[in-house]
Amino acid sequence: MGFPLRIFRQFIPVAAFSLIISLILYDKNEKGKQKVQKGRSAGQRMVVNMKDDTVTSGSIWSGIWQMSWPLLAIMILNFFVGLADVYVAGMISPDIQATVGFVTQIYFFIIIVANAMGIGTLSLAAREIGAGNPDSAVAIAKQAMFAGLVTAAALTVITFMLSREIIALIGLPPSIRESASKFLMIFSLSLGPNYALIISNALFRAGGDVRRPLLTMFVVSIINIAGDFLLVFGAHPFSGMGYQGIAVATSISVTGGLIVNLFLLRRSRWQKIYEGAWTLSREIAGRIMRVAWPAAVLQIAWGAGTIVLYAILGKLGDASIVSMAALANGLRIEAAIYLPAFALNMAAAVLVGQNLGAGKPERAASAGWRITVSGVLLVSLMSLAVFISAEGLSAMFTGNAEVLKETVRYLRLNMLSEPFMAISAILGGGLQGAGDTRGTMWAIIISMWLIRLPLAYTLSVVLGYGAAGVWIAMVASMAVQGSLMALRFHRGRWKLATAD
Repeated sequence: MGFPLRIFRQFIPVAAFSLIISLILYDKNEKGKQKVQKGRSAGQRMVVNMKDDTVTSGSIWSGIWQMSWPLLAIMILNFFVGLADVYVAGMISPDIQATVGFVTQIYFFIIIVANAMGIGTLSLAAREIGAGNPDSAVAIAKQAMFAGLVTAAALTVITFMLSREIIALIGLPPSIRESASKFLMIFSLSLGPNYALIISNALFRAGGDVRRPLLTMFVVSIINIAGDFLLVFGAHPFSGMGYQGIAVATSISVTGGLIVNLFLLRRSRWQKIYEGAWTLSREIAGRIMRVAWPAAVLQIAWGAGTIVLYAILGKLGDASIVSMAALANGLRIEAAIYLPAFALNMAAAVLVGQNLGAGKPERAASAGWRITVSGVLLVSLMSLAVFISAEGLSAMFTGNAEVLKETVRYLRLNMLSEPFMAISAILGGGLQGAGDTRGTMWAIIISMWLIRLPLAYTLSVVLGYGAAGVWIAMVASMAVQGSLMALRFHRGRWKLATAD
């Protein structure tokens, strides 16, 4: 149990530091708002509460920083959760490690609708907040939460009842089908809380409030990481649940996070969502869906493509388990590089969305490009470090020599594509914040389904390059994806999008 002590020594200081700084700055920010609001009417105070002036006025760099650092802290917390999941699975066996990596992709696929609703909600709510229409923003929020919970309930029943059929349909190696089925059944029970957690976090971000989600994800991370070790290995007198404890820890943690968010919503600018009846509004739901459906298709295309990628690795015979475990390990290590890119992705969505709503499209464009340049520089430096340290990093996740070798090869090839990943992620966030979800959808579909998957199958199976062929295809497709996203943002058609 040496690793639990090491990971907690690394995780707790980072998490505690993020939480303390968040609370200090949040308190300072709230006191400042209270001073500004004295003497204003109730309506004026509502607008000020809903809108963060650092987003639509003043220094763009200041706005980027205010939006980005709490989101980066959230990404760091998520990284430690993923790190713990994969490492604990690796302590059991390569088969369980492959199972966790694969079922996690299926789970991400199932929560696509929640992520799409979050994107649609953020885009529309941020535009309304930027335009000074808080009542419209609250109406959008209520519709998103209501629709999310109904959708999650339906998907929970379907996934729980059909978990074995889903695993069998995908074509996993027989040795891991049983464990994957049990894992997916447990994961399905957390869909409702996770849907509500994702959408409520999007609401906070839409208003420029990125510190409350940081507090929530701190709680989620503590529960999840502690649960991984305690539920899998046990602690006297509890004997432990084995690998299923990883899924149970996830379910408990997102439920705890939702409870925190429901409390924070009541004490925030979104408190009006608790007022009045929650009924379906076709007009508002339609607005959300017009932005959300391309985002859903995008994530379906990406999630399904990743599952197909695993299926391609499953056709490599004796090397399939090693390759799948290497992919799971590589993605978790690579997640450290995704941290700043996806933090900046969410910051770009808020900055672009609110500035468009405020009638400042050129400021929105400038913010998008500045965030992207910053992200590419940072990601490039991190990629170089991972390339150099690939073997040492990989050894943290596996003691199997074959898995170690393949994980190192995965990392060194994929580090070449990370600058393009940063371009795609950050500018994609800006486009989504503007409501141009169709542009990002087509960039993903083309790069995944016309480049990555055909090339991966050809190189790995037809030409016999094995897992290396899949890794090469991933690099090539990401270069195409980043280029397409940059072209879409540069053309600027998103500046003409409306919130309707």
